[in-house]
Formats: sequence, C-alpha cells, structure tokens
Amino acid sequence: MKRLMTVIAAAAIACSCSPKNEVAEIRGIRTGDLVFAGLPYSYTLGEDSGAGEGSIAEAIAAATANDSINFIHTAIAEVASDTLWIIDATIAHGVDRHPWDVFISDFTLRDGSEPIIRVRRLADTTGVCSFVEAAKQFVGRPYDLSFREGNDAYYCTELVRASYITPDGKHLFEAVAMNFNGPDGELPLYWRQLFERLGEPVPNGEPGTNPNQMYTSPLLVPVTF
Repeated sequence: MKRLMTVIAAAAIACSCSPKNEVAEIRGIRTGDLVFAGLPYSYTLGEDSGAGEGSIAEAIAAATANDSINFIHTAIAEVASDTLWIIDATIAHGVDRHPWDVFISDFTLRDGSEPIIRVRRLADTTGVCSFVEAAKQFVGRPYDLSFREGNDAYYCTELVRASYITPDGKHLFEAVAMNFNGPDGELPLYWRQLFERLGEPVPNGEPGTNPNQMYTSPLLVPVTF
C-alpha cells in the first residue's frame, strides 16, 4: 500500500503538469473513464445469451442485474499514443493492458454479436490520470477467483476500487456486501462449482464491488461515444 500511495502521489503531480493526458479523446472516451460491458436482461439466462449456462457472465448477471442491462464487466480506459487502451482484470488475461479491439473481442458473444458498451466518467476528474497510473501498477497480477479482498489478486471492479484512491488514502468507490445468489435465492451453477473447486466458502456478505453497483455510483456521469 505504501508503494501504491507513492505512485499515486507522483502521478498526481504529473497530471497537474500534463493536462493533455486527461483530455485526450478517442471516440469520445477519455483517460480514466470506466467502460462497462453488458448484456440485455433477456439474453443473460439461457443458451441464446451467447454466454451459456454455467458461465461467469451468467453468474454475475444473475446475482447483480438491474432492470434492463446486466453489466458483467468494468474496465479502465487510457488514451495514449493515439491508441485507446483498456486496463482490466479478466480470467483470460489476469490484470492486463491491451488495445480496445482486444477488449471488444474478449467480450464478443458466441453468436458473434458485441456486448452493450456504456461509458461513465468521474464528475470530478481532478487528478484522474493518477488513478490510471495506479491501475497500471497491478498489470501482471492474477484474476481474483476467490472474490476476496487482500489476496493480491483482482476481479474487474476490485481493480477499479483498488486504483481509484485519493492521495490521502481514501477509496472513491465504496464496498458493499456481496451477493452471489440469483433472483430465486439459489446459488448459480458457476459459483457453486467454482467455490467447491477452490475449497472455499462462498463469500456472501463479505465486502466487495460489482459492475451494476459501480455503474450507478453518484460519482459517475454518462459519456456519449
């Protein structure tokens, strides 16, 4: 944590000296924006979703869905060298930084259709590139299959929460009690099999984050791209 705070402080100084890092745009997306990938609610349960029964996408959607779109992933955008980069945590890559096209390919459904993409921006973007620089320090860390804090592995919104920390050490995004059960109160197949394989209890009620919860944060405003 001490090393991370040093990185954040140094990056905050760089932001104040290099405002172009904060306002450079590609497709209307700016450095530090959060990119949410989702599926229509009607597509997330069953084989027609392209996700498939027992997939992590289906499990996340079942446990955390809102009324219209089930957001299954959250990523951090960075505009650099005329390229739109994505920093995120996935099972396929762990914590990684890659171009936008790789991100879209990763979340293209089995039927070839693209996911719904929504972008949100901090209403107050002061020092936002410091958060992005902090996120880049996690590249190479594994994906957090246990969905627990403090194990040096990260799932998508956990990476965002761990990176978006103010110079005085406060998380911008709050943690909430996690829920892994579906709307019927039952544990989806994916979670049941995962935690049985890990030999760990399901972390229901433990502090965490999820894409649908983060998408509705009052700290964020919508972006048209």
